[in-house]
Amino acid sequence: MPPLLEVADLHMHFFTPDGVVKAVDGVSFSLEPGMTLAIVGESGSGKSVTALSIMRLVPEPPGKVVSGDIRFKGQSILALSAKEQRKLRGNRIAMIFQDPMTSLNPVYRVGKQIAEPLRIHKGASRKEAWDAAVELLTRVGIPRAAERARDYPHEFSGGMRQRVMIAMSLACGPDVLIADEPTTALDVTIQAQILELMQEIQARTESAIIMITHDLGVVADMADNVLVMYAGKPAEFGKASDVFYNPLHPYTWGLLHSNPRHDVEEKGKLVPIKGAPPSLIHLPEGCSFHPRCAYAREICRVVPPPLVDIADGHLSACHFSHEPEFLANAEYCFAGGR
Repeated sequence: MPPLLEVADLHMHFFTPDGVVKAVDGVSFSLEPGMTLAIVGESGSGKSVTALSIMRLVPEPPGKVVSGDIRFKGQSILALSAKEQRKLRGNRIAMIFQDPMTSLNPVYRVGKQIAEPLRIHKGASRKEAWDAAVELLTRVGIPRAAERARDYPHEFSGGMRQRVMIAMSLACGPDVLIADEPTTALDVTIQAQILELMQEIQARTESAIIMITHDLGVVADMADNVLVMYAGKPAEFGKASDVFYNPLHPYTWGLLHSNPRHDVEEKGKLVPIKGAPPSLIHLPEGCSFHPRCAYAREICRVVPPPLVDIADGHLSACHFSHEPEFLANAEYCFAGGR
């Protein structure tokens, strides 16, 4: 039986007057029902473009899937007509966008916006769709839902707007839910509530979740697998426990070391990754991360490292991830030094 969702060696490029932007360059993963995949990395690493490619929301041109495939229940999404893609989008695969204030239409009541996909995809009557919208607002924890459904987006707080977005994405009971930085700009308490809500929904519906974030700490307790992306490419992939407690790639070390540790008594100093992500038009030769890597050697400046299975499905795109002496640097890094 095929996976629920499978992304196979996806290459999504943008063709611009300045050159070709290799936004997604060789990404692969699969999802099963009830499973959570976290895609992490800095801004510009290709996380959101991967999600938009799955949703078929990348404008073409300038974007184009150069190679690879995206399959839902064994069927290629890329081979579907525009009409068939619209039937899938928001129905079987739904997305919570990064900024609810710009994603919600400011001139329509939130209840109407939640009801719309039910009328389009499920053929619900106006009253049936409205009643379902009120029920969805209740499920995501909005008090006085029948009353608040008649409000406009600007009348909600940031956390409540995000709950409205979640209600809208859940309207048709999707098999796959993509959450693009769903807790950005929310305070820590609201972040925890949103993540807990998503876990409750997943437990109830058995939906698969793709969680996109720049913060590994956000997904520490909810991800089954983690895909670390850098400069449009996968840097590391594996079970969450392996990536968090036995990271193989120096970029992952940097991401972990720049987040507070809650599982150790002695707190080390947070150390940001030096430098900035490279231009996706003019990528450095060899390993894209080598200009920022404290452990780079000559081969890193010349030869691009392949993504290799180091141990039982734990993959890394580093020339030295198989060397115990090299991996000892990770232990030193987390001990507080560098």
